[in-house]
Amino acid sequence: MATEISIFDLILKASFVVQLVMLTLVLMSIFSWAMIIQRRKALTAAKTNAKKFEDKFWSGVDLSKLYAELSARNEVDGLEAMFTAGFKEYARLAKNNHASPGSILEGTHRAMRVTLSREIEKLESSLSFLATVGSISPYIGLFGTVWGIMTAFIALGSVKQATLQMVAPGIAEALIATAMGLFAAIPAVIAFNRFSHTVEKVESSYGNFMEEFSNILHRQAVANVDAK
Repeated sequence: MATEISIFDLILKASFVVQLVMLTLVLMSIFSWAMIIQRRKALTAAKTNAKKFEDKFWSGVDLSKLYAELSARNEVDGLEAMFTAGFKEYARLAKNNHASPGSILEGTHRAMRVTLSREIEKLESSLSFLATVGSISPYIGLFGTVWGIMTAFIALGSVKQATLQMVAPGIAEALIATAMGLFAAIPAVIAFNRFSHTVEKVESSYGNFMEEFSNILHRQAVANVDAK
């Protein structure tokens, strides 16, 4: 009577190299899922906070009071960080009586662009790891498969008559490595593509706010010059 072999038994009886490949893929999968959960929370929070800040910004609140409120915090991020950086630079340049509206706009725009770059860099954190897992996991699994099949056929060399019953376990354990490689790669690729698209949308939203806020500050600078 044929003995039923489970996947768990095949993993335990696999060669050391194949087991090492499987362990590597399991760890990569665990870390990638941890990154996926963490990035999803971070991007969701970024979109929510941006929406709340824009609603408050366009509600007609006094910008000086809003800046004072945000400056009192220990840490700001996203649109709040861009607004704080831009308004701070605007206030500094506006004190200079010789500063033209164009130079004020250029300075505030530069300050906000630097902050924008830093904020997007935060949002893109760990995405490179997901891209790496998605690209190399199948190859690591394939290496385990090739090694397992090679080991199985080498073992058959010492046997006079090979049967399917002798070959099947070795090939099966080798194919498990390929399956584990795909299991690690597919979620990582899907998450990377989705998060990259989300970051692009957030960056576009930040960029639109930066241009709109720059226009507001430029009009204010022109009005201050005309009032002098």
